[in-house]
Amino acid sequence: MIDIKLIRENKELVKENIKKKFQDHKLPLVDEVYELDIKGREAKKEGDNLRALKNEKSALIGKLMREAKKDEALKIKNEIKGYNDKILEYEKIEEECNKQIKEKMMVIPNIMDASVPIGEDDTKNVENEKFGEPFVPDYEIPYHADICVQFNGLDKESAGRTSGNGFYYLMGDIARLHSAMLSYARDFMIDKGFTYAIPPFMIREDVVSGVMSFEEMDAMMYKIEGEDLYLIGTSEHSMIGKFKGEIIKEEELPIAMTSYSPCFRKEVGAHGIEERGLYRVHQFEKEEMIVLCKPEDGMDWYNKMWQYTVEFFRSLDIPVRTLECCSGDLADLKVKSCDVEAWSPRQKKYFEVGSCSILGDAQARRLGIRMKTSHGNEYVTTLNNTVLATPRGLIAFLENNYQEDGSIKIPEALRPYMGGMEVIK
Repeated sequence: MIDIKLIRENKELVKENIKKKFQDHKLPLVDEVYELDIKGREAKKEGDNLRALKNEKSALIGKLMREAKKDEALKIKNEIKGYNDKILEYEKIEEECNKQIKEKMMVIPNIMDASVPIGEDDTKNVENEKFGEPFVPDYEIPYHADICVQFNGLDKESAGRTSGNGFYYLMGDIARLHSAMLSYARDFMIDKGFTYAIPPFMIREDVVSGVMSFEEMDAMMYKIEGEDLYLIGTSEHSMIGKFKGEIIKEEELPIAMTSYSPCFRKEVGAHGIEERGLYRVHQFEKEEMIVLCKPEDGMDWYNKMWQYTVEFFRSLDIPVRTLECCSGDLADLKVKSCDVEAWSPRQKKYFEVGSCSILGDAQARRLGIRMKTSHGNEYVTTLNNTVLATPRGLIAFLENNYQEDGSIKIPEALRPYMGGMEVIK
């Protein structure tokens, strides 16, 4: 949610930002908020003036009563009754205006960074940089689900009976590999100075609406029937929500945390659920990183965070690239975002394994997260980034470490988490 001062002082900038995101249907909201803001502030001004007049008249009543001028005092008392009705009327106008402003402001997208490329959708995303040499071996890389089955490591048929499409059982060495990657990701981030956390896996609606847009919420979140609780789609949701309503001392910033959680997503949309594989599923596990910092430090943290993910995947012998998200592919709360994509030697292309985002004060403003400074309280900047989301990360690992004899090589960094194993046969 942007600062309403932007609409008061430069609504054309807000409109231009909306146009760059190809959301012209939201343009009327800017003028509507502008007019509601004027109406609401006028109502507040009139109400404040009447309250001041009421206080002045009330003081006069006391004076008249002391002077035994009861008739005059009674007359002023009757005037004040009329003021009360009018004050209540102005309060209702102000309250209704503020309510409508908040609803509309929640839909108006955040102001993007000037460096964000302009484009209608993800086909216009821009490659930034490649890390590691993408390769295609002279032997066939099987489909990842088939690799798992070779090791008796995947059972989607049973999961279909227990839970439906989009769920899975991982078993044996494949399940161990999955857990080893998450444990390594945890320790990798702890070594970077991040504090480890395991958050709640369910959050209330006011937290959900604080960390994401309504469109994302409807498409992603599972609601617990009969309760004000949602299953998290990523631990970023509950980790940022942890600071809801807090005023943080400036000297305590930055706060850098890494968190593990299962994640639950509807995955509604054109992609659907891939029946055989593990690329798009309803349930997965994730190691996340979140940062709360001063606004002036936000971009430095953004660049450090995506580089950590690149470093993590390269330590597992997985070539990756970063892809700058264009304006049309940028979620409404985000200022700037890039995807980290892993190389698929089977498909001979890259696919997404993580996303790094800076959101300015959008989440902080919605959730009331501020820092206490010498010149008052200010909203913090929030960032989030995927360290590892698996089984998607597992897919990248299997394809890039699959050997000609059907075995899976274990890179040195992961061996301590696999009991010293150098290869899975």
